[in-house]
Amino acid sequence: MKTTQFTEHPTVFHLIDDLKKEGIPQKLFSDVVDDKGNQYVELVMEGGGVLGVALIGYNYVLEQMGIRFFSLAGTSAGSINALLLAALGDVSQPKAERLVEILANKNLMEFVDGDSDAQSFVKALIQGDSMMKMIWKGAQVIDNLREDIGLNPGDDFLQWMTGILNDNGIKTMADLQRQFGQVPPSLKIRSGVDKSISGLNPRFAVIAADLSTETKVDFPRMTPLYWENPEEVNPAIFVRASMSVPYFFRPLTITDCPEGPQALTNWEKLASFYGEPPKTAYFVDGGILSNFPVDIFHKQNVVPRLPTFGVRLGIDRNTANKITGPGNLFGAMFNSIRHLHDYDFILRNPDYKMLLEKIDIGDHNWLNFAMDEKSKIDLFVRGAKTAANFVRRFDWSKYKQIRQALRDSALQIELRQ
Repeated sequence: MKTTQFTEHPTVFHLIDDLKKEGIPQKLFSDVVDDKGNQYVELVMEGGGVLGVALIGYNYVLEQMGIRFFSLAGTSAGSINALLLAALGDVSQPKAERLVEILANKNLMEFVDGDSDAQSFVKALIQGDSMMKMIWKGAQVIDNLREDIGLNPGDDFLQWMTGILNDNGIKTMADLQRQFGQVPPSLKIRSGVDKSISGLNPRFAVIAADLSTETKVDFPRMTPLYWENPEEVNPAIFVRASMSVPYFFRPLTITDCPEGPQALTNWEKLASFYGEPPKTAYFVDGGILSNFPVDIFHKQNVVPRLPTFGVRLGIDRNTANKITGPGNLFGAMFNSIRHLHDYDFILRNPDYKMLLEKIDIGDHNWLNFAMDEKSKIDLFVRGAKTAANFVRRFDWSKYKQIRQALRDSALQIELRQ
């Protein structure tokens, strides 16, 4: 597929043209800017399997409006986009168009890298085959689940992601930090704002779930728990951990985790785990604990210098679950658990609703690894349209006023105490 099939799609082309005519690139989005007129924000992206293509359309429109991503975070599909955006250059560079080229031409079915029985079962799932056929196909993969705890090794994904990083000069976390962590020389606070750029550094974060210690892991911050030399770790491994959908992919296994007094201290400090550090750690999709880690960059009781934009995949919480049997009972419980932390944060911090947007993904299935070209383009367009709506409605000045009021209220409560 050609990149222009996405970026020059009539809907995308015209909405960007309209936004420019409306003067959106001159609108205030942040107090952190550079000499080229770019405005810097933090970006958090939700997980959602192959629906992550929609995130690229969203990010593409933001970049076309002169918005740059100073810090990046995500879970599962969101973590894939976060790492690629971080790996393709420093924070001042637009990168979404390159992501289109990378992801649009990847045959997503190659990620389904299990044996023939596993691949046949996944295809039956995607096609929505009859119950009898699903039972028959399911019986053939019982040994995969029993022996490997997952249908697919996930090796193709890890090799694919590692190859992209290597092509961009990144083999270790230290390489990524040197590239993405560079602050543009012209970075500054907007004229007229009484603040400083001091202490502001780019950050990259992905969320995974460590089942061995029941820990929500924030990589790379918590890397010392699992590796003796954190800076030498391949960043692609973090994303392989974050996207390990339970039973669909085998858990990512890290062996020979650090031991000894320093390891004990690290576990207590970084994870509040007080037992003997595990020798082997098992990671699955971070979405089971925090599918939308919008709190990752949050600083309480301050007026931020730059906002934390968040983008979600799908319109949810507008229909009540109907519990009719054990199947949807389990589904409702699982979804409640994986969304609880993120929903609770937004409920306690309602100002974040000004920063968040949801992409309507229509009838697209997060599990459709056999997605055709038409579906990829449709998801990209849906993301682009959602971004256009967001940049029109976002009000940076109003958001800062709300945060100032929250800060003043917190100070008053503190003084009364």
